[in-house]
Amino acid sequence: MNIPAWVWVATLCGLALLLIFDLAIIGRRPHEPTIRESALWVAFYVGLAGLFALGIYLTSGGVYATEFVSGWVTEYSLSVDNLFVFVIIMGKFAVPRIYQQKVLMIGIILALIMRGAFIAVGAAVVSRFVWVFYLFGLFLIYTAIQLVRHKEDDDDVKENLMIRWARRVLPVSKDFDGARMTTRLNGKKFVTPMLIVMIAIGTTDLMFAVDSIPAIFGLTQEPYLVFTANVFALMGLRQLYFLLGGLLDRLVYLSLGLAVVLGFIGVKLLFHAMHENNLPFLNGGEHMSWAPDISTNLSLVVIVGVLAVATVASLIKSRGAVETPAPAAPVATEAVESEADAPGKARGATGGSSARGAIPEPNRPQ
Repeated sequence: MNIPAWVWVATLCGLALLLIFDLAIIGRRPHEPTIRESALWVAFYVGLAGLFALGIYLTSGGVYATEFVSGWVTEYSLSVDNLFVFVIIMGKFAVPRIYQQKVLMIGIILALIMRGAFIAVGAAVVSRFVWVFYLFGLFLIYTAIQLVRHKEDDDDVKENLMIRWARRVLPVSKDFDGARMTTRLNGKKFVTPMLIVMIAIGTTDLMFAVDSIPAIFGLTQEPYLVFTANVFALMGLRQLYFLLGGLLDRLVYLSLGLAVVLGFIGVKLLFHAMHENNLPFLNGGEHMSWAPDISTNLSLVVIVGVLAVATVASLIKSRGAVETPAPAAPVATEAVESEADAPGKARGATGGSSARGAIPEPNRPQ
């Protein structure tokens, strides 16, 4: 796929204009988007991705268009799963709802910059060293296993090294000052918890890129398609965060579905590496023609099918949990609780285990 320089420039300019437009909206009127507003924006970005795929089909053929759609669906699904962590981060730092748009927008910009760098390095590596696909494949399979084993661990987000360093080095105020990242208290300059939240979102995006970039290189090795699929997956993520809202808690099987997808792509990468094998200690440096070649069309069918099953199963599971009535409390026949005991009982009744995606108590930086 030969992409002229002017196409790259036009794509980057279009991306910059969208980001500037989004930032202008947030800066002019910080607010919590309504369901209707969020749905319209999500539909706009999904439609834009569809038009882009159609343009690739008309200019470069169906194979590249299918590779783009496969990569976009995979990256978009991974982004939805990442929203679970964003919800927990927002709750942990008690970010006011009207300022969460700004946090997400800055996070998206940081993600685009970091993924752009990752893609540039990844494209240079895969074009020269075929054996790197073995590493990518094994890493994705390992990630899939970890998702299955620790699918409930994302109910808590531990502070990473960067956040702990920022807390230790920077003077952090106790309270937010609007959407500002710095403030003055008694004539002294402080950074606000907003900056710590930005660091948390940015470093989280970096960890997400480590998973997602090898995954999309398993579907296409075209740098332009890898980059644009990531762009369209991230654009609109801010509005999707507000659109899904409580629905995130109901996608209980999404992580398992993504584990299957990542495992599938990992196996596909291993087979691809075997076909292109050039390692002397593996099969004498000869191509392993016995390894099956998984086509892009089959990959798209598997990815969409698995994610659809995971989504439907999640909604059925969560609907059953909501509709199932709670067992009736036993009726006391021999004794009547004293008024002093009642408050303790009431507190115990609400102190059960939390559902997946529940937000921990706010832990504001001191």
